[in-house]
Amino acid sequence: MENERITALAAVLDGAQKVLILPHNDPDPDAIASALALKHLLEQKFQIKAQIAYRGIIGRAENKALVRYLGNPLTQLTSDRPKTGMPIALIDTQPNAGNNPLPPGMPAAIVIDHHPSHAGPPEAGYLDIRTHVGATATILTEYLRAAQVSIPTPLATALFYGIQTDTMGLVRDVSPADKEAYFFLLTMANVEALAQIEMAQVPAEYFRSLAAALQSTRIYDDLAVAYLGELNYPDLGAEMADLFQRLRGVSWVICMGTYGNELIISVRSRNKRVGASRLVRAIVGEKGSAGGHGTMAAGHIPLPPEIPPEKLTQELLQKALAFLNKDKDQQVSGKPLI
Repeated sequence: MENERITALAAVLDGAQKVLILPHNDPDPDAIASALALKHLLEQKFQIKAQIAYRGIIGRAENKALVRYLGNPLTQLTSDRPKTGMPIALIDTQPNAGNNPLPPGMPAAIVIDHHPSHAGPPEAGYLDIRTHVGATATILTEYLRAAQVSIPTPLATALFYGIQTDTMGLVRDVSPADKEAYFFLLTMANVEALAQIEMAQVPAEYFRSLAAALQSTRIYDDLAVAYLGELNYPDLGAEMADLFQRLRGVSWVICMGTYGNELIISVRSRNKRVGASRLVRAIVGEKGSAGGHGTMAAGHIPLPPEIPPEKLTQELLQKALAFLNKDKDQQVSGKPLI
C-alpha cells in the first residue's frame, strides 16, 4: 500500500522543481518532524527541493529546543499569505481547517494529516488523511521506509518525539501503526538529545503563568476550567491543559487565553465516547475554527472588539456546561482549585 502511495505522490509532483511545505500554525513536534520528513523524502527520492515555512511562532521551550537540534530548518512567513508558484504541501493540517496559511481557493498539491475532516474530504492532488493514526509522523515514517530512504539520526529523533508527544507515549489515540513506527525509530533516535529537548529550560514567565493558571482554575464536577489571560505564546494553554489533565477526578479540561487578536481554547478529555473535538466544536460554533481528536482538541476565535475576553470566556463556559449537561438538575457551581 505504501509503495502505491509513493507512486501516486510522484505522479502529482511530476515536473515540479521545488515544493513549499506548510505545517499548521504554531507547529508542534509532530508537525515539525513530519514536514522535515516530507522534505527529506522529496529531496532524496525525487530530487525535488523543498522549503518549510510556517505562520505564527514556535514558543514552547521543548519545541524551540527541537528546532535548534534540527538546525532551524523552518522559515517563518513574513506575510499571512504564501506567495508562490510552486506546489504546496499541507502537513498535519488540511485546506479550510483555519489553522494554516493556505488561503481559501488556493489549491494544495499534497495533504497528509491525521485529523478528522469536519467539512468533508478536502480537495488536493494527493490526499492521505488517516484519522485512526495517532500522529502524522507515523505516516511519514511509513513513507520513508517504503521509499527505502535512509533516515538520519536527527530526523529519526524528531519523528520519534513527534509520535511520543502526540500519543503521550503511546497511551493517547494510538494505533498499531504508531507502535510500529515508535519502536522502529527508538532504535535510531538520539536518546541524549531527546532528554535535553524534554528538559528544556523555561523562562520565569512560564512559572508566573502557571501560578496564574492555578489561581484561576475552577472545578465544575469533573470539569476543570482555567482562563489564563494574555498568553506569552500560543500553545501555553495546551501546556497547562496537559498539566491539569492529571488532576484526580477530572475528566475534562478547558484552558483559555488570548494571544494577539485571538482567544485560544485548549481542551483535554478522558471521555473518548464524547470526545474533546466534539466539545470544542460545540462551544466555538461559527465564531471561529476548531478541531482535534477524542482526547485533545483546540479552537481559535477572533476577539470581537465590543466584547471583553473575560465575557467571551464566560459565554463559552456556559456552552461547555450545557454540552456536558452540567447546567441541569443540579446547578453545578465552580469551586476554586486552590
